[in-house]
Amino acid sequence: MSKLSILAEFWDFIKVRKKWWLAPIIIFLILLSLLIVLTEGSALAPFIYTLF
Repeated sequence: MSKLSILAEFWDFIKVRKKWWLAPIIIFLILLSLLIVLTEGSALAPFIYTLF
């Protein structure tokens, strides 16, 4: 299963079930996970960890 099909399925779920409140939560979680993954080995890591 590709990542694009998962996103398409999620988009269809939101449209059909009218669960628009889920979109900002999922977007925030994706952005937060990208921030953690991309700064894992960098000099910014100590500053990111102080947020939590």
